[in-house]
Amino acid sequence: MKKFLFILFLSPFLSFSQDGTLSEKPPVFPDCESVAIEQLQHCFDTQVLTHIFNNFKVPETISEEKYKGEVVVLFEVDKEGAFKVIYIDAMYEELKEEATRVFEDLPKITPGTYNGKPTFKQYTVPIQIPIVNQTVEAKVVSEKEKVQSIEDAIKTEYDSVSQKLVPYTNKEFTSQLNIPFTHSAYAKFDRNINLVGTNSHTASKPFVYEEVSKYYDFQAANESLSKADASLLSRKLWDEHLVRYQSEDYWFTVDPIFDLQVGKDTDADFSSTYNNTRGIYIQGGLGKSNKFSFHASVFESQGRFAQYYNQYAESIKGADETAVIPGRGIAKRFKSDSYDYPVAEAYLSYAPAAFFNVQFGHGKNFIGDGYRSLFISDAASPSTFLKLNTKFWKIKYTNTWMWLKDIRPSAKDDSGAYLSKYMATHYLSWNATKKLNIGLFESVIWAKTDNRNFEINYINPIIFYRAIEFETGQKAGNAILGLSAKYKVNDNINTYGQFILDEFSLNHIKGGEKSWKNKFGYQLGVKYYDAFKFKNLMLQAEYNRVRPFTYSHNSSFLNYGHNNQSMAHLWGANFSEFILIGRYHYDRWFGNAKVILGSRGLDFNDGTDNFSYGADIYRTYNDRPSDTGVLVGQGNKTNTFFANVQAGYLINSATNLKIFADVSFRDFNPEANTLTTFKNNTVWFNLGIRTDLFNWYYDL
Repeated sequence: MKKFLFILFLSPFLSFSQDGTLSEKPPVFPDCESVAIEQLQHCFDTQVLTHIFNNFKVPETISEEKYKGEVVVLFEVDKEGAFKVIYIDAMYEELKEEATRVFEDLPKITPGTYNGKPTFKQYTVPIQIPIVNQTVEAKVVSEKEKVQSIEDAIKTEYDSVSQKLVPYTNKEFTSQLNIPFTHSAYAKFDRNINLVGTNSHTASKPFVYEEVSKYYDFQAANESLSKADASLLSRKLWDEHLVRYQSEDYWFTVDPIFDLQVGKDTDADFSSTYNNTRGIYIQGGLGKSNKFSFHASVFESQGRFAQYYNQYAESIKGADETAVIPGRGIAKRFKSDSYDYPVAEAYLSYAPAAFFNVQFGHGKNFIGDGYRSLFISDAASPSTFLKLNTKFWKIKYTNTWMWLKDIRPSAKDDSGAYLSKYMATHYLSWNATKKLNIGLFESVIWAKTDNRNFEINYINPIIFYRAIEFETGQKAGNAILGLSAKYKVNDNINTYGQFILDEFSLNHIKGGEKSWKNKFGYQLGVKYYDAFKFKNLMLQAEYNRVRPFTYSHNSSFLNYGHNNQSMAHLWGANFSEFILIGRYHYDRWFGNAKVILGSRGLDFNDGTDNFSYGADIYRTYNDRPSDTGVLVGQGNKTNTFFANVQAGYLINSATNLKIFADVSFRDFNPEANTLTTFKNNTVWFNLGIRTDLFNWYYDL
């Protein structure tokens, strides 16, 4: 490290006159008050150096490295006699912190004087490392020397930036990073955060590590899975990130992403299904407090899926695209019968205080305790969002603003750009008792038009959206209200539910005519942890039912969707379904099973019957066949049965890289085949290796 100054502490030449000529006097410690005036500077120097020798403690990590050097301190004694550090030059941040502490412990003394009046004095002092009893004297810094000293210090700034590598300590486990949201991964700690008596809030997802680390020891769980030996290759394969770096002030990891699958669909007219995803996953944090985190992942993918999945992806395509891969995004044609669908996700996460977290990024959000959500789900492709999470007392309050797109041909403007939409949501979670949680939800969607862009009123995090919708015009936005609840029967059983209200007419309910205006849906569910005393076995049952035309609007642009996908349940509306799920993990092995029974009411669109029966949220409800007698399942009634069994092995515990095999059975049985709805009965086999970072929903 370059020296900050010429550090020779020589007693300054002091002029002292009784006849009014200019005179200087150095600062005076109490122990120096009886010293002759010509010895005052020497006494001051000795007091400072003695204080440093007696109080400076070299950090243990630096002592272990047997570092030899010096810490150069530029300081002053001000007009009140207080010591103030101006600049410190040192190789290690710990040495700077220790020098600051030592000088802050110096007492106020009698200030120096110039021509009899109090003035400030500046000094430099080199502190030798290891600490020695320095007996040289300090030098008063002239204005010219002061400027030169600062310039010299600035020129050493680049070399002094700490790049010291410290042992990697898995800071991600207590960081502001999101825990990648997959249902199977969250099942591992779901019981811990739902124990009776905890003050956790489990609906707003994804969670950040710091939030869950109070209930679940990620470090211990990771260490329990360790199987690597001492070799670097073994550690990188089984237990570690490919690249990981941690210094005193920041850390980051870099990993490859894989989702490589090959399979067979018995109903397809092509030989095999496949998915070929490669990418990179970067995450890290800045600052010693671990309060600022960042994440970025880039996926390059090509794939061909089961026939029913391909047909659905093409049925929701945009004006200029080949398909929209559900949950991922817009796809172009790859070769003759496959899709190319790149995806990028990223966010910044910051917690300026213990009760507050703010995130800005491009990704997905989910609100609910179930497999599905009727509020906000991760079924649609990623979108840009700004999210605020505020926790205090027994409350967690989540505000989310999202920027969405409508990519239908009818939504394009003259320039070819797709329609932009905005969505704002509030979710208030309150732990009313040790067992009961109550949640209140509201959201509003509005479109970008010539007269309206982002509505400034919706920035207010505590305003009531329905009132603002009335102010701006009832047809200007699509507002939805919701209520949720969760009850912990005991540590192993909890029940949950959601109620969504899009439009409600009490008179029509009393009339008993099953009016189309009663647009609502509900969810009921139960989770059973360590089921039948079988550790790590979770069973879940869930029922969802949504009436026709829920989430739709009299303006089709104000639907509750993004990129031609629903922002809530992926089936849209006009359906009922029953779900059974089992999840189990042991060591690195895991198994999942799922059964879904559903009934849906789809449209015919056959040229004769072109009515909207309420399932397609992208259609206006003005196309309804009737105002009364509206029932769930009306239209082209379709019974659905879907079952999936998956088993696999966790290869790398740090990156969640898995090898797996699964088989899905789907029976899709509409009353009538149409241009977009086909009877389908298939078995889909799959083998693959995947970095498991998000949920795939094949249960269309």
